[in-house]
Formats: sequence, structure tokens, C-alpha cells
Amino acid sequence: MERINALLEPVIAVARQAGETIREIYEAGQYQQITKSDNTPVTSADLAAHQLIVSKLTELAPDIPILSEEDADIPLAKRHDWRRYWLIDPLDGTQEFIAGSGDFAVNIALIDDHHPVMGVVYAPMTGVCYFGVSGNGSFKRVDGVDIPIHSRDAKQAEEEMVIAVSRRQKLEAVTELLEPGRNYRFVPFGSASLKSCMVAEGEADVYLRLGPTGEWDTGASQCIVEQAGGRILDTRLQPLSYNERESLENPNYLVLGAPGLPWNQILQG
Repeated sequence: MERINALLEPVIAVARQAGETIREIYEAGQYQQITKSDNTPVTSADLAAHQLIVSKLTELAPDIPILSEEDADIPLAKRHDWRRYWLIDPLDGTQEFIAGSGDFAVNIALIDDHHPVMGVVYAPMTGVCYFGVSGNGSFKRVDGVDIPIHSRDAKQAEEEMVIAVSRRQKLEAVTELLEPGRNYRFVPFGSASLKSCMVAEGEADVYLRLGPTGEWDTGASQCIVEQAGGRILDTRLQPLSYNERESLENPNYLVLGAPGLPWNQILQG
């Protein structure tokens, strides 16, 4: 853990540099966009951030391999024996970048024995950075000040359950999974990792993610959520796995800020 702790501040600096690169491209309004083989968009901002992060992390820790959304075509046979590796999403929220909402982030996680032990999520348009290291808690850095963050407790969630949802997802797809009769309030937002960080800092109780995501979408935020007192689970309430399958696609998942609630009753799906 000593080495992991020593890597944290340099990784935060890398995330910030990547975020500044993304912000410059975003504010200039001049970027290229293509559609990948899975029919998802990628922009020149994604690729510029990817190149910067890979270069900086390789310089920082040349012995640690890197798995990025923009270079994920690595067969399981090659990566299966990686005990420790970087898992990055250079620009989480590419569709939000394209739409001009500003709700996107840089995700950098360190995975150790198939579990995230460090997570950094940096929001370029606000300059806010969320980070956590296993055993050390989670924090929100605002204007250079580190604020400890914690998920909401079960009592608060029982009174009013705040649910973070995607702007691009039909609300009915979420509400039909929820137990009727509770007091729900829905908060729409962009990037998946930033919605998870909303749960980590107690701004939401749960985030239900329905639809395709990759392991890079959850690695960094999972560490932050867990160290803040929450969990990220699939819809069968089982932990997500990392680097254990040929496919890097996540199942539908939920980010829980109050794990003590009867989620198997609240979730009707």
C-alpha cells in the first residue's frame, strides 16, 4: 500500500493534465468525431487524453500495464496474469462532450487482484477531483482543499430516496424497477462516474445504470464509492468483476450509498 499511496498525487496530476487537454478542445469547439465498431462515438479529445495519460503513467510506473477504453483490444490470455494494472477511461461521457453539457470526466483506476484499490475522477469543466485509496477513505478536492466524503445513511434514504439518472435514458426504464410507495426524487446528470461520485458524497442515494458500459466506466468510481461507505453491484446484488472475462463489458449495475437498505425489496426488476 505504501507504493499505491505514493502514486496517488502524481496520478491526480495526470488526470488534471488530461482534463485540461480535454477542456481546451471542448472550449475551442473544434474536434473530430468518428463512430467505433460498437457504434459508440469517439472524438479527438478522447484520443488526445488517452495518449497523454498512457505516456504519463508509463513514465510514472513502467512496470504497471495499462488498459484503456481507447486501446482495449487486448485478449484475456495476455492480460489475465496482470496482478496490478491501470484501468482508464480518458473521457467518460463522450456523448455529453459532443452535446455540450460539460458533464464529463477523466477516470483513472489502479486494479489490484481484480479489485480497484485507487480511483481518481477529475471533472475538467469544474476542476473538481474525487479520489480514494483502499483503506484511506474518499475525498473531494475543490480549489486545492481536500474534503472527506461519505455516502448518505439508510435513515436519510428512507425519508426521501434520491436517484441519479442519465439524461439520455428513459425515466420509465428506471421507475419500473423500483418498489412503489416510496418517496423518490430523480436527479439527471451526465457522466456515469460523476453520478457515482454523487452517491459517494451523499448527493444521491442510488444510481441505476442500465445499458452497456465497460469496466473502465466503473473502476475509478467503485474505489471512491466503496471508501465513502457505498457499494457498486450488479442488479443481482453481486460485486462487479475486473479482468476475469474475455469481454470487458459490465452488466447492468447499481451504485448504492446506503448498503444497509433492503435493496432486494426496493429493486423489483
